[in-house]
Amino acid sequence: MRRDLNGLEVLDSAECMRLLASVSLGRIGLSSDALPVVLPVNYAVVGDQIVVRTRRGTKLAAATRNAIVAFEVDQVDPCSGAGWSVMVQGLAREVSDPEELAAAHAAPLARWIDPLDGRHVGISI
Repeated sequence: MRRDLNGLEVLDSAECMRLLASVSLGRIGLSSDALPVVLPVNYAVVGDQIVVRTRRGTKLAAATRNAIVAFEVDQVDPCSGAGWSVMVQGLAREVSDPEELAAAHAAPLARWIDPLDGRHVGISI
Protein backbone atom coordinates (compact mmCIF):
# COMPACT_ATOMS: atom_id res chain seq x y z
CA MET A 1 0.00 0.00 0.00
CA ARG A 2 1.44 3.35 -1.08
CA ARG A 3 1.02 6.38 1.20
CA ASP A 4 1.51 10.08 0.56
CA LEU A 5 3.48 12.51 2.75
CA ASN A 6 0.43 12.92 5.03
CA GLY A 7 0.17 9.17 5.59
CA LEU A 8 -2.95 8.84 3.44
CA GLU A 9 -3.34 5.80 1.20
CA VAL A 10 -2.83 6.56 -2.49
CA LEU A 11 -5.41 4.76 -4.62
CA ASP A 12 -4.52 3.21 -7.96
CA SER A 13 -6.19 4.31 -11.22
CA ALA A 14 -8.59 1.35 -11.35
CA GLU A 15 -9.87 2.03 -7.82
CA CYS A 16 -10.22 5.75 -8.59
CA MET A 17 -12.30 4.95 -11.69
CA ARG A 18 -14.49 2.54 -9.69
CA LEU A 19 -15.10 5.17 -7.01
CA LEU A 20 -15.67 7.91 -9.59
CA ALA A 21 -18.41 5.80 -11.19
CA SER A 22 -20.00 4.93 -7.81
CA VAL A 23 -21.50 8.36 -7.06
CA SER A 24 -23.32 10.96 -9.15
CA LEU A 25 -22.67 14.28 -7.39
CA GLY A 26 -19.29 15.95 -7.70
CA ARG A 27 -17.66 19.37 -7.73
CA ILE A 28 -16.06 21.12 -10.67
CA GLY A 29 -13.47 23.82 -10.15
CA LEU A 30 -12.97 26.30 -12.97
CA SER A 31 -12.20 29.89 -13.75
CA SER A 32 -15.14 32.16 -14.57
CA ASP A 33 -14.50 35.81 -15.39
CA ALA A 34 -10.92 35.37 -14.11
CA LEU A 35 -12.14 34.17 -10.71
CA PRO A 36 -11.97 30.64 -9.30
CA VAL A 37 -15.30 28.95 -8.69
CA VAL A 38 -16.29 25.49 -7.43
CA LEU A 39 -19.74 24.23 -8.41
CA PRO A 40 -21.69 21.11 -7.40
CA VAL A 41 -22.78 19.09 -10.44
CA ASN A 42 -24.56 15.88 -11.27
CA TYR A 43 -22.36 13.80 -13.55
CA ALA A 44 -21.88 10.45 -15.20
CA VAL A 45 -18.76 8.64 -16.36
CA VAL A 46 -19.16 7.97 -20.08
CA GLY A 47 -16.25 6.11 -21.67
CA ASP A 48 -13.07 7.97 -20.77
CA GLN A 49 -14.72 11.21 -19.73
CA ILE A 50 -16.87 12.78 -17.05
CA VAL A 51 -20.06 14.27 -18.50
CA VAL A 52 -22.13 17.07 -16.95
CA ARG A 53 -25.00 19.13 -18.35
CA THR A 54 -25.22 22.91 -18.36
CA ARG A 55 -27.02 25.83 -19.98
CA ARG A 56 -25.61 28.68 -21.99
CA GLY A 57 -24.81 31.73 -19.89
CA THR A 58 -24.16 29.91 -16.61
CA LYS A 59 -20.84 29.89 -14.75
CA LEU A 60 -20.46 26.23 -15.71
CA ALA A 61 -20.66 27.20 -19.39
CA ALA A 62 -17.09 28.52 -18.96
CA ALA A 63 -16.04 24.86 -18.88
CA THR A 64 -17.09 24.43 -22.52
CA ARG A 65 -14.24 26.63 -23.75
CA ASN A 66 -11.54 23.93 -23.79
CA ALA A 67 -10.39 24.93 -20.33
CA ILE A 68 -8.41 22.84 -17.87
CA VAL A 69 -10.68 22.16 -14.89
CA ALA A 70 -10.52 20.24 -11.63
CA PHE A 71 -13.22 17.71 -10.77
CA GLU A 72 -13.59 16.11 -7.33
CA VAL A 73 -15.79 13.51 -5.68
CA ASP A 74 -15.59 12.12 -2.18
CA GLN A 75 -17.38 10.22 0.52
CA VAL A 76 -16.74 10.47 4.26
CA ASP A 77 -18.31 8.55 7.14
CA PRO A 78 -19.31 11.27 9.64
CA CYS A 79 -18.87 8.95 12.62
CA SER A 80 -15.47 7.41 11.90
CA GLY A 81 -14.01 10.09 9.62
CA ALA A 82 -12.92 7.37 7.20
CA GLY A 83 -13.48 8.05 3.54
CA TRP A 84 -12.02 8.63 0.12
CA SER A 85 -11.51 11.39 -2.38
CA VAL A 86 -10.81 11.29 -6.12
CA MET A 87 -9.65 14.33 -8.07
CA VAL A 88 -9.35 14.63 -11.83
CA GLN A 89 -7.68 17.44 -13.73
CA GLY A 90 -8.65 17.48 -17.38
CA LEU A 91 -9.66 19.36 -20.46
CA ALA A 92 -13.33 20.42 -20.50
CA ARG A 93 -15.12 20.91 -23.79
CA GLU A 94 -18.63 20.91 -25.16
CA VAL A 95 -19.68 17.46 -26.34
CA SER A 96 -20.68 17.91 -29.98
CA ASP A 97 -19.66 14.69 -31.75
CA PRO A 98 -22.96 12.91 -32.60
CA GLU A 99 -21.85 9.53 -31.19
CA GLU A 100 -20.49 11.08 -27.96
CA LEU A 101 -23.63 13.20 -27.64
CA ALA A 102 -25.88 10.14 -28.04
CA ALA A 103 -23.88 8.35 -25.31
CA ALA A 104 -24.15 11.43 -23.06
CA HIS A 105 -27.93 11.58 -23.58
CA ALA A 106 -28.20 7.86 -22.75
CA ALA A 107 -26.11 8.16 -19.55
CA PRO A 108 -27.85 8.00 -16.17
CA LEU A 109 -27.33 11.73 -15.64
CA ALA A 110 -29.64 13.33 -13.07
CA ARG A 111 -31.46 16.32 -14.50
CA TRP A 112 -31.33 19.63 -12.65
CA ILE A 113 -32.11 21.50 -15.85
CA ASP A 114 -34.33 21.01 -18.88
CA PRO A 115 -32.56 18.34 -20.98
CA LEU A 116 -33.80 19.93 -24.20
CA ASP A 117 -32.30 23.33 -23.35
CA GLY A 118 -28.95 22.12 -22.07
CA ARG A 119 -25.62 21.17 -23.49
CA HIS A 120 -23.14 18.56 -22.33
CA VAL A 121 -19.63 19.18 -21.05
CA GLY A 122 -17.07 16.38 -21.31
CA ILE A 123 -14.04 16.38 -19.00
CA SER A 124 -11.14 14.15 -20.02
CA ILE A 125 -10.03 11.68 -17.38
